[in-house]
Amino acid sequence: MKKTILTGIKPTGQIHLGNYIGAIKPALELAKVQDFNAAYFVADYHGLTKIHNPEEFRHLSYGIAATWLALGLDPEKVIFYRQSDVPEIFELNWILSCFTSKGLMNRAHAYKAIVDSNKKVDRDIDFGVNMGLFNYPILMTADILMFKTEVVPVGKDQVQHVEIARDIAESFNNHYGETFLLPEYKIQEDTAVLPGLDGRKMSKSYNNTIPLFEEPKKLQKLINKIKTDSLPPEVPKDPDTSVIFMLYKEFASPTEVDKMKEQFLSGISWGEAKKELFNVMDRFISQPRERYHELMASPESLDEILKEGAEKARAISAPFLKEIKRKIGFYV
Repeated sequence: MKKTILTGIKPTGQIHLGNYIGAIKPALELAKVQDFNAAYFVADYHGLTKIHNPEEFRHLSYGIAATWLALGLDPEKVIFYRQSDVPEIFELNWILSCFTSKGLMNRAHAYKAIVDSNKKVDRDIDFGVNMGLFNYPILMTADILMFKTEVVPVGKDQVQHVEIARDIAESFNNHYGETFLLPEYKIQEDTAVLPGLDGRKMSKSYNNTIPLFEEPKKLQKLINKIKTDSLPPEVPKDPDTSVIFMLYKEFASPTEVDKMKEQFLSGISWGEAKKELFNVMDRFISQPRERYHELMASPESLDEILKEGAEKARAISAPFLKEIKRKIGFYV
């Protein structure tokens, strides 16, 4: 039996290298494995917790879809859909809410981070928290459980999402018998938390990201901003602690990676290392970048692809939701 893997990205900003290396790339690689059935989605309702401008929201949502397709996702071979096109997910979201303790949501990392931030400036602990943000781990659980997902590729900082999904699934199963599969997470260990331009985790909230489809001149400027130490060119450098080398090996060939590692160990200037990083990144991105812009210029094409994907998704979600509701006691 093939295992189902599922990955979703929310439209809250431009796709950046952290998204690609931490989530998109490993998810696409897993899709090539014969043992897996793959599902990918645009998590547009998750984006609503932050984005309330309709034009920006629509643009960012299309951007997620265009990114997956530009990077080689074949919608004929996988289930590729927009979250908002599958209404069963949101009905399941309410059902699961009734089996989720508030205490579990209090411990969610995103909520705790806002609470801690508010405490530091002596504000009400819930300042800036809407109920969508507070409850979003339940909607994420519905995303995962609805398609009987067994493997969820995540960054190390997102493991809690899968653990919450397991907790909620077990709570429901304890009441009504085995219904939901308990998902497992899969981490790409060596790039689990990708540093940004300033050395902190690459994140839109820190404004330290490198957009994936940045134009060449801007890409070069951003790479030049990557924080490095003051070691002179002739001094050996540790590739295992270098953000530049970490990024380089994600886009270079194995032969190029070996050569670059030798240069690090024998001595290379940071300027030269950044130049080589730009070369391999731009080489990789150039064709997907062109395809991305073509797709963004044709939202009708994206809508058609996503509509077909939603039909595939609902062929799974609609009968499963009926099964769930029958167990609860609804007449369906």
